[in-house]
Amino acid sequence: MDELFRQSSMIKMEAGRLGFDACGISPAACLEDGRDYLKSWLTRGFHGCMSYMENNADKRVDPTLLVPGAKSVISVLINYFPATHQHDPEAPVISKYAYGEDYHRVVRKKMKLLFRFIQESVTPVTGRYFVDSAPVLEKAWAARAGLGWIGKNTCLISKKLGSFVFIGELVVDIPLRYDKPVPDYCGTCTRCIDACPTGALVAPYQLDARRCISYLTIENKGEPGQEFQGSMMNRVFGCDICQDVCPWNRKAVSHNVKEFNPKLRLMAMTHNDWYRLDEQQYEEIFARSAVKRTGFDGLRRNLSIISGPVVKR
Repeated sequence: MDELFRQSSMIKMEAGRLGFDACGISPAACLEDGRDYLKSWLTRGFHGCMSYMENNADKRVDPTLLVPGAKSVISVLINYFPATHQHDPEAPVISKYAYGEDYHRVVRKKMKLLFRFIQESVTPVTGRYFVDSAPVLEKAWAARAGLGWIGKNTCLISKKLGSFVFIGELVVDIPLRYDKPVPDYCGTCTRCIDACPTGALVAPYQLDARRCISYLTIENKGEPGQEFQGSMMNRVFGCDICQDVCPWNRKAVSHNVKEFNPKLRLMAMTHNDWYRLDEQQYEEIFARSAVKRTGFDGLRRNLSIISGPVVKR
C-alpha cells in the first residue's frame, strides 16, 4: 500500500472516530481564485464593518504563511443540524448553530486530538489547526478537499450532509494523498437568492454582508438601517433562511454531538419570555453559547428592532 495513502487513511479514520462527519485533504498551494474573489469582495465593500477581513489577505490564501513548509491542508466537517427546534412559532429565532455550546470550543478540542494522533501515531508533524480562528478561507479549503462546493448562498454544501456543518482545518508540513474537488450541484436553482428577505445575495455566489441578517444581528455594532426594520423575519441572532430553503438540506440528519444539544429552557422560551429576559437569565441560558458574542445589550437591541412575519423553520 502506498505510504501516503496509508497515512491519509489513518487520519480520516481517526477523524471519523473523533466524531467528524467528513475529512478531506488538499495540497497547501496558494488559492489564486480565492485571492481574486476576496479582493473583489473587499473592493465592493461587502464586508461592511468587518475591517479585520482586510487584514492578512495573503495569509488567507497562502497556508505556507501560516505554517512554514506547509504541504497539506486537512479539512474536516461536523454536522450541527438539530433534532429539535424552538417550540413557540412566534418566539424570536436564533440560528441553529447557536443552539448548543459555542462550536469553537467543541470543534477545537476534537481537532487538537486529531493533530496529536497524527504526531503520535502517523508521522512526526509540525502544523496548526484552526476553527474560524485565523485568516483562513475555510470554505475554499473544504471545497478544494472535495468535501462539497460553495453554493449560490456562499455556504459550503455537502452532497451527503447539506450545509449545516462546521468546518475546521489542520495545516501540516507533511505530504499526503490528496482528494479531488467535486462539481457544483446548484444547477439552475435560485431558492436561496429568492428567499433572502433583505436581498443580501445580490447575485449567485455573491453575498453583501451589509444586508445579511446574520451580519446585522451579530457583527454590526450600530443600528440596522430603516430599510431593514420590517425584513428581519423575527431573527434575533443569525439567520438560516438561505439554508432552510436549500434542496440539499431536505434530507439533513440530526447531529449526535451532545455539546450541540440545546438547553430545554432555551427551546421552551416563549415570545414573552424573550422580551422579559433579564441579564441574569441571559447569563444562565446562554452560558458557553455563541449568543454571548453579541452580548446582552446587543441581544436587547436586536429584540427591539425585529419585526415582520414569522416564517417556518
